[in-house]
Amino acid sequence: MNTKRYMTVLMALFVAIFAAACGGAAETVAEPEAAAEESEAMEETMDEGEMEEEAMEDDAMDEDAMEEHGDDEAHSDDAMEEEAMEDMGTIVDIAVADENFSTLVGALVATGLDQVVAGEGPFTVLAPTNAAFEALPEGLLESLTEEQLSAVLTYHVIAGSVPAETVVGLESASTVQGEDITIAVDGDTVMINDAAVTATDIKGSNGIIHVIDTVLIPPSFQDAAMEEEAMEDMGTIVDIAVADENFSTLVGALVATGLDQVVAGEGPFTVLAPTNAAFEALPEGLLESLTEEQLSAVLTYHVIAGSVPAETVVGLESASTVQGEDITIAVDGDTVMINNATVTATDIMGSNGIIHVIDSVLIPPSFQDAAAEDSAMADDAMADMGTIVDIAAADENFSTLVGALVATGLDQVVAGEGPFTVLAPTNAAFEALPEGLLESLTEEQLTAVLTYHVIAGSAPAETVVGLESATTVQGEDIAITVDGDHVMINTANVTATDIKGSNGIIHVIDAVLIPPSLQP
Repeated sequence: MNTKRYMTVLMALFVAIFAAACGGAAETVAEPEAAAEESEAMEETMDEGEMEEEAMEDDAMDEDAMEEHGDDEAHSDDAMEEEAMEDMGTIVDIAVADENFSTLVGALVATGLDQVVAGEGPFTVLAPTNAAFEALPEGLLESLTEEQLSAVLTYHVIAGSVPAETVVGLESASTVQGEDITIAVDGDTVMINDAAVTATDIKGSNGIIHVIDTVLIPPSFQDAAMEEEAMEDMGTIVDIAVADENFSTLVGALVATGLDQVVAGEGPFTVLAPTNAAFEALPEGLLESLTEEQLSAVLTYHVIAGSVPAETVVGLESASTVQGEDITIAVDGDTVMINNATVTATDIMGSNGIIHVIDSVLIPPSFQDAAAEDSAMADDAMADMGTIVDIAAADENFSTLVGALVATGLDQVVAGEGPFTVLAPTNAAFEALPEGLLESLTEEQLTAVLTYHVIAGSAPAETVVGLESATTVQGEDIAITVDGDHVMINTANVTATDIKGSNGIIHVIDAVLIPPSLQP
């Protein structure tokens, strides 16, 4: 019994004695032992409560200690795991350390993506082996631009950590490149698009590597390849033009200048293609008169570098041509004009560009300026050379003709704007007339004779020899006969041609022409 319990019992005895001394009942004196036992039970109850409380306090202390110890252990585990991950290196470190991924690593370095995939992540990389790259068509990898190669590589990367147990539960996944990969599971075989997964869950500090046996090509690349193949099947712009008889003149001009080889090149080009009818509408002989350099300039004025479909054309006001000068574009409802040519068909697709069909041949502005300058110079030259009357007056062989023109006032008419073609009899031709005939003619008759020698308009020799007759200003026709180099106007021989004046042409004849109406 401890001290506390002993004191309790002693106190109970004291109370009992005190009660007896005071005349208490005998039963009370007889109960000290019972009271002591009761006190002992109370003490035990109190001791048990205190012990339970002490035990609870001890348990709480133990729990706090364990929790603190557990936290320390958890932190320690995390630190150890993080340290282990750092020790294993990034995804790029793992790939660099494995010679089977040397081609992949080289491609990552070439595009600068090695720095990206070595970043914080996490990433899931579908890593093609060297053998996978070697299985690509020869030269394909080298032919890719840096942008294209980056797209291929990022098509092998999924943002986030996707272990094999997650992969097998998916049907597709989005890549960093932006397009989806498809996932198919057949027993133990997992296919990513058309690539088989050969190893999984190679862990790095910033993600996971799954090894595949084929390089994945983004669907957009395959679509582009199919489109390119289809374009190749349809032939070049030149092939299309050659196959269409409406462009035979255009093709002939391209071949004549060697531009058919250029326009059949890689391109792309946009060709504004004039039809045969467009070429036929040019002034006669113009196309044939052009030098090869000039023809090349005209043709390249119909070519725009790059692919410009109709939907783009209608949004433009002008465009630069391969020749160097601009074309103007005007849209009025459904009508599209290129300079003064109407677009009649659009978007004929070739493997190296587009054809838009036009109904007129386009002439570069510099040609028109040159033509205008030539015309102005010609006008100046013509003005310097004088009118038909000036030329006749300056040549003594036409003095009789000039005198007759003056006598009838026709000198003022034939000196007018014109143009005129004058069949000019020499003095000898007038002298060959029956004696006195010229003097016997009235002014009206002489006027009729003289105007029978004039054709309205400019009729050079090359035109005359193609005629059988021509109408004169007098109103009656002259007959034209050609025999080799010998040309006859009625019964007169043409002795000289194409004497040019500012207002027309003179052809010299050796006889005076008499209108049929004045002949007996």
